[in-house]
Amino acid sequence: MTTVAALLHASALPALETRILLEHVLGWRRTELITRDDEELAEQSVGRFEALARRRAAGEPIAQLVGTREFFGLEFEVTPDVLIPRPETELLVEIALEQMSGIEAPRVLDLGTGSGAIAVGIAFARDDARVWAVDRSAEALAVAARNASRLLSPERKITLLKSNWTDALEPALRFEVIVSNPPYIAQNDPHLSEGDLRFEPRTALTDEADGLAAIRAIIQTAPFFLATGGSLWLEHGYDQAADVRAQLTARGFSDVRSERDLAGIERVSGGFFTA
Repeated sequence: MTTVAALLHASALPALETRILLEHVLGWRRTELITRDDEELAEQSVGRFEALARRRAAGEPIAQLVGTREFFGLEFEVTPDVLIPRPETELLVEIALEQMSGIEAPRVLDLGTGSGAIAVGIAFARDDARVWAVDRSAEALAVAARNASRLLSPERKITLLKSNWTDALEPALRFEVIVSNPPYIAQNDPHLSEGDLRFEPRTALTDEADGLAAIRAIIQTAPFFLATGGSLWLEHGYDQAADVRAQLTARGFSDVRSERDLAGIERVSGGFFTA
């Protein structure tokens, strides 16, 4: 007889990952894995769990196996077409909301939206915000659209647009806040062939250059779409803050600064544009 207790005991995966996969396959809550751990499981359920466990052992991310990842208190659909939302990126949402404080019906632009986590998180927190989200990947935009439809009420809808950064935006558009989590890993970084990154879209991870090419492009073009006094905020790598600040300053941004994530790493840099 195969039970939850037996699978937990026999699994080579960490206990937490085993429980997550079992919850997904069985449709049970965490408490049910405890209170029903001696129930005999259907052969089909056991087979599904074992198949997922093998894929996880081969390195596939848990988020892709179960199809979701929590971000900013919301459950987002995740597929291999989008970057898996990570806790440190919540800082970007928090900064955007801080910059929008006191602004009625703020206009916000999310460049390279992927799953839509940043844009949807902002729209969920501010029902009066007018949020645009762009991505050059049609597949990613489809995921973002499903997340927005499922997580946002009709009055909090976001505008999705297929665009390579700002290329397809109407020239007259202006935003109080622009945010982006662009690809910032250098093309030869060994991390690209390790862990979860092996299974995520390469175009969302690296600019196929020095890791700063996409950031430079955004810094150069974002001012054309910022309202007077608007701000731009960019997530970047652990060792890129000084470079990003220098680029922002050279482009004419003021009050340039970097903010640290919960690990104490300078994770997001930005500034204000008044020229």
